[in-house]
Amino acid sequence: MPNNLAAEVTERILSQLKAGTCPWKQPWTGTGSGLMPRNAVTGRAYSGVNVLLLWSTASERGYTSPGWLTFKQALDAGGHVRKGEKGTRVVFVSTFEKTDKTTGETERRPFLKSFTVFNRAQCDGLALEGDIVLAPKHQDSRDDDSEAFLAATGAVIHHGEGRAYYRPSTDAIMLPSFETFTGADTYYGTAFHELGHWTGAESRLARTFGKRFGDDAYAAEELVAELTSAFILAELGFAPTGYDAAYIAHWVTFLTEHETAIMAAASAASKAVNYLRGLALADEGEPEAIAA
Repeated sequence: MPNNLAAEVTERILSQLKAGTCPWKQPWTGTGSGLMPRNAVTGRAYSGVNVLLLWSTASERGYTSPGWLTFKQALDAGGHVRKGEKGTRVVFVSTFEKTDKTTGETERRPFLKSFTVFNRAQCDGLALEGDIVLAPKHQDSRDDDSEAFLAATGAVIHHGEGRAYYRPSTDAIMLPSFETFTGADTYYGTAFHELGHWTGAESRLARTFGKRFGDDAYAAEELVAELTSAFILAELGFAPTGYDAAYIAHWVTFLTEHETAIMAAASAASKAVNYLRGLALADEGEPEAIAA
């Protein structure tokens, strides 16, 4: 594996894509590779590219639990990681101080660090509550939780279009009618994708949109929207929608050419989800969003 941590992460994602599996689109939900991964002890949700890394491992190894914990946490919870089990590396951003030799000014610079976690299925004797299991969503009707989430954001959504898109000039999301989709999962997956674009407006998270189809900024923004949709679908209990060979080939090419793109896009997607969750909580009268 590469020494560079960002390259190692990208290589892991690419290996799954090249094997024909998209880490952010699993055809099932309610299990370890469909639910948002969380720390099994604290309940805190993982975010950014760690979601994809843990989904990938869960899918590859058939884990049904979305709960993960460190070796020490397993011991502290009265259990242990079984001998011979292989952990999964997750990453986080730390900083270090760097002093400019010319100006003498000191600044903090970011760098990636990693640590290893294990799935609950790799452990024995844990004195922890059981995992949450979500019931399958009905595919032929609108979902109350998803509808409430969309409404709470305040986004303007128009139906009846022949295609789905976000229109910056009017700050509105345009969607085909619900009945024209193959199921509720594809409808909400599309709606959350466009909602992801909506968060990037200058008045919100101020991301840089691509100017035309095919340029790097456009592809990066599409990846942010894809991941935003996948993360919200998982939180609400939907399986991310399917994919085909051309879809996978596109992302293989893009991520091969842009080593840090998946990490940047996953981070931006988590920020978008946190922003949207904040709007939803504010609509419910909560004081602030809970960071994932």
